[in-house]
Amino acid sequence: MAAPLTFDAYSVQWLRERALKPRTREGYEHLIRCYLRPLLGPMILGSITPRVVRTWWAKLPADKPTVRARSYALLKAVMNTALADELIDSNPCRIRGGANTPRAREIRPATLEELEVIVESMPDRLRALVLLCAWCALRSGEVLALRRKDVDVATGTVQVVRALSWVGGEPIVGTPKSAAGTRVVSIPPHILPAVAHHLDTMTTPAADALLFPGRDGVSHLQPSTMHRHWRMAREAAGRPDLRVHDLRHTGATMAARAGATLAELQERLGHSSVNAALRYQHAARGRDQEIAAALSAMARTPGH
Repeated sequence: MAAPLTFDAYSVQWLRERALKPRTREGYEHLIRCYLRPLLGPMILGSITPRVVRTWWAKLPADKPTVRARSYALLKAVMNTALADELIDSNPCRIRGGANTPRAREIRPATLEELEVIVESMPDRLRALVLLCAWCALRSGEVLALRRKDVDVATGTVQVVRALSWVGGEPIVGTPKSAAGTRVVSIPPHILPAVAHHLDTMTTPAADALLFPGRDGVSHLQPSTMHRHWRMAREAAGRPDLRVHDLRHTGATMAARAGATLAELQERLGHSSVNAALRYQHAARGRDQEIAAALSAMARTPGH
């Protein structure tokens, strides 16, 4: 008979058998190493009872609610697999709401004026990056993986097929966050000249040339370099709270205000479900008076 598995041994096996994106795998390894293994690692799977889980949960840092939620969710997932493997009789993770993450901070989209200041304050070679993140609602990792051949100025589209992430200080190019993330996004006509200018002056002629490389023109742009310039640009716009990722929220909000439906937002943003796009629909609520006025204008127009 095989010796009973410890949580440590089983978690290693669990990770090895999963097809995870490098960044996700790195995150899981960190949670297991820092928050699950110290108490649960040496324990036999079958000895991890609901009481043990509650004790472990109580010892997690109360000032890190997101870490607690993610650690609990990971433990529950591992133990669910152990249950399916018939290594335990039931899942001991029974803390109500244990995996619920804290409510995300309220994101205030950049105004058009703030966005203009940010673009002007960035180095020439990074201005189109801000424009694509904002007006096309692309993730920064998607933009940083773009090549010349991914952008078609003639049709006014950008093809999103790759995403860049940094794992252990090394650049990893993979697929977008989900299958829905692979998409073609229409570029708003008013920023096409800036995108074309970037291609003409900042990008080498090769089809595989990165749109936003590092200083050597070949390697991937270092996050520290991008964020150094970003911090100065957002300060110039009076928005020290604005993150690069918030440009995506800004673009999604503007698309909602332009009248995009939930399905259209889902497709443009590369979300796997309509629910993920719901958060941007609140932006359309502020247009209710405009809609009411437009309805009255229709009523006053002959033929309506």
